[in-house]
Amino acid sequence: MRYLYMLAAAACVWYHPAHAATEAARPAYTPPPPAAISTGSVMQVVFSLVLVLAAVAVVAWMMKRINMPQRGAASLLKIISGVAVGTRERVVLVEVNDTWLILGVAPGQVRTLHTMPKGIIPQGNASNGDAGDNKFQQWLKQVMEKNHAAK
Repeated sequence: MRYLYMLAAAACVWYHPAHAATEAARPAYTPPPPAAISTGSVMQVVFSLVLVLAAVAVVAWMMKRINMPQRGAASLLKIISGVAVGTRERVVLVEVNDTWLILGVAPGQVRTLHTMPKGIIPQGNASNGDAGDNKFQQWLKQVMEKNHAAK
Protein backbone atom coordinates (compact mmCIF):
# COMPACT_ATOMS: atom_id res chain seq x y z
CA MET A 1 0.00 0.00 0.00
CA ARG A 2 2.89 2.24 0.70
CA TYR A 3 3.99 2.00 -2.92
CA LEU A 4 0.56 3.03 -4.13
CA TYR A 5 0.79 6.29 -2.16
CA MET A 6 4.21 6.99 -3.58
CA LEU A 7 2.94 6.39 -7.09
CA ALA A 8 -0.03 8.73 -6.56
CA ALA A 9 2.24 11.43 -5.15
CA ALA A 10 4.60 11.13 -8.14
CA ALA A 11 1.65 11.45 -10.53
CA CYS A 12 0.47 14.60 -8.80
CA VAL A 13 3.90 16.16 -8.95
CA TRP A 14 4.35 15.15 -12.59
CA TYR A 15 1.01 16.55 -13.76
CA HIS A 16 0.26 19.54 -11.65
CA PRO A 17 -2.12 22.28 -12.89
CA ALA A 18 0.56 24.89 -12.37
CA HIS A 19 2.92 22.86 -14.56
CA ALA A 20 0.23 22.60 -17.24
CA ALA A 21 -0.29 26.38 -17.14
CA THR A 22 3.38 27.05 -17.84
CA GLU A 23 3.28 24.63 -20.78
CA ALA A 24 0.27 26.41 -22.26
CA ALA A 25 1.89 29.83 -21.84
CA ARG A 26 4.95 28.78 -23.85
CA PRO A 27 4.64 29.83 -27.53
CA ALA A 28 4.40 27.12 -30.20
CA TYR A 29 7.58 26.13 -32.01
CA THR A 30 8.11 27.87 -35.30
CA PRO A 31 10.97 26.77 -37.49
CA PRO A 32 13.54 29.38 -38.43
CA PRO A 33 13.18 30.99 -41.85
CA PRO A 34 15.20 29.39 -44.67
CA ALA A 35 18.63 30.86 -45.28
CA ALA A 36 18.84 33.32 -48.11
CA ILE A 37 20.68 32.13 -51.23
CA SER A 38 23.97 33.90 -51.39
CA THR A 39 25.71 35.09 -54.54
CA GLY A 40 28.68 32.88 -53.73
CA SER A 41 26.61 29.69 -53.74
CA VAL A 42 24.94 30.63 -57.05
CA MET A 43 28.33 31.34 -58.62
CA GLN A 44 29.65 28.01 -57.36
CA VAL A 45 26.73 26.14 -59.00
CA VAL A 46 27.15 28.05 -62.28
CA PHE A 47 30.91 27.44 -62.31
CA SER A 48 30.39 23.72 -61.68
CA LEU A 49 27.87 23.51 -64.52
CA VAL A 50 30.21 25.30 -66.93
CA LEU A 51 33.06 23.01 -65.88
CA VAL A 52 30.99 19.86 -66.55
CA LEU A 53 29.83 21.15 -69.95
CA ALA A 54 33.41 22.00 -70.91
CA ALA A 55 34.54 18.50 -69.90
CA VAL A 56 31.83 16.95 -72.10
CA ALA A 57 32.88 19.13 -75.05
CA VAL A 58 36.58 18.20 -74.61
CA VAL A 59 35.80 14.48 -74.44
CA ALA A 60 33.58 14.71 -77.56
CA TRP A 61 36.33 16.57 -79.44
CA MET A 62 38.92 13.96 -78.40
CA MET A 63 36.68 11.07 -79.48
CA LYS A 64 36.06 12.70 -82.84
CA ARG A 65 39.77 13.28 -83.27
CA ILE A 66 40.71 9.69 -82.33
CA ASN A 67 38.08 8.02 -84.53
CA MET A 68 38.77 10.12 -87.61
CA PRO A 69 39.07 7.77 -90.65
CA GLN A 70 42.09 7.84 -92.91
CA ARG A 71 41.26 9.84 -96.03
CA GLY A 72 43.28 7.72 -98.46
CA ALA A 73 42.02 4.37 -97.15
CA ALA A 74 38.38 5.08 -97.97
CA SER A 75 38.95 4.79 -101.75
CA LEU A 76 41.12 1.66 -101.47
CA LEU A 77 38.68 -0.50 -99.57
CA LYS A 78 35.05 -1.22 -100.54
CA ILE A 79 32.57 -3.64 -99.07
CA ILE A 80 30.79 -5.27 -101.99
CA SER A 81 28.44 -7.63 -100.19
CA GLY A 82 27.88 -9.40 -96.91
CA VAL A 83 25.65 -12.10 -95.47
CA ALA A 84 24.98 -13.22 -91.91
CA VAL A 85 25.73 -16.89 -91.31
CA GLY A 86 25.01 -16.85 -87.58
CA THR A 87 23.86 -14.50 -84.86
CA ARG A 88 27.23 -12.74 -84.72
CA GLU A 89 29.10 -14.20 -87.71
CA ARG A 90 29.18 -12.82 -91.25
CA VAL A 91 30.81 -13.58 -94.59
CA VAL A 92 31.84 -10.36 -96.33
CA LEU A 93 33.08 -9.68 -99.88
CA VAL A 94 35.63 -6.83 -99.80
CA GLU A 95 37.31 -5.14 -102.77
CA VAL A 96 40.92 -3.99 -102.31
CA ASN A 97 42.39 -2.44 -105.48
CA ASP A 98 41.87 -5.17 -108.14
CA THR A 99 41.38 -8.05 -105.68
CA TRP A 100 38.31 -9.41 -103.97
CA LEU A 101 38.68 -10.89 -100.50
CA ILE A 102 36.07 -13.16 -98.97
CA LEU A 103 36.33 -12.67 -95.22
CA GLY A 104 34.81 -14.49 -92.30
CA VAL A 105 33.97 -11.97 -89.60
CA ALA A 106 33.21 -13.03 -86.03
CA PRO A 107 33.46 -11.18 -82.74
CA GLY A 108 37.13 -10.54 -82.10
CA GLN A 109 38.48 -12.01 -85.31
CA VAL A 110 38.53 -11.65 -89.10
CA ARG A 111 39.81 -14.45 -91.34
CA THR A 112 40.48 -14.57 -95.06
CA LEU A 113 38.43 -17.40 -96.57
CA HIS A 114 39.29 -16.86 -100.24
CA THR A 115 41.10 -14.41 -102.53
CA MET A 116 40.23 -13.85 -106.22
CA PRO A 117 40.71 -11.21 -108.91
CA LYS A 118 38.08 -8.50 -109.24
CA GLY A 119 35.15 -9.59 -111.37
CA ILE A 120 31.45 -9.26 -111.93
CA ILE A 121 29.01 -11.23 -109.80
CA PRO A 122 26.78 -13.31 -112.09
CA GLN A 123 23.06 -12.69 -111.53
CA GLY A 124 22.13 -16.37 -111.95
CA ASN A 125 24.07 -17.40 -108.85
CA ALA A 126 22.43 -14.85 -106.57
CA SER A 127 19.72 -16.77 -104.73
CA ASN A 128 19.15 -14.63 -101.66
CA GLY A 129 15.38 -14.96 -101.45
CA ASP A 130 12.29 -14.75 -103.63
CA ALA A 131 11.85 -12.95 -106.93
CA GLY A 132 10.76 -9.68 -105.27
CA ASP A 133 14.09 -9.40 -103.48
CA ASN A 134 15.99 -10.09 -106.72
CA LYS A 135 14.11 -7.29 -108.54
CA PHE A 136 15.08 -4.80 -105.87
CA GLN A 137 18.65 -6.12 -105.86
CA GLN A 138 18.88 -5.70 -109.66
CA TRP A 139 17.45 -2.17 -109.52
CA LEU A 140 19.84 -1.20 -106.71
CA LYS A 141 22.80 -2.62 -108.63
CA GLN A 142 21.83 -0.64 -111.75
CA VAL A 143 21.54 2.59 -109.75
CA MET A 144 24.91 1.97 -108.10
CA GLU A 145 26.56 1.23 -111.46
CA LYS A 146 25.18 4.49 -112.87
CA ASN A 147 26.54 6.39 -109.88
CA HIS A 148 29.96 4.77 -110.22
CA ALA A 149 30.02 5.46 -113.98
CA ALA A 150 29.20 9.13 -113.34
CA LYS A 151 32.18 9.53 -111.01
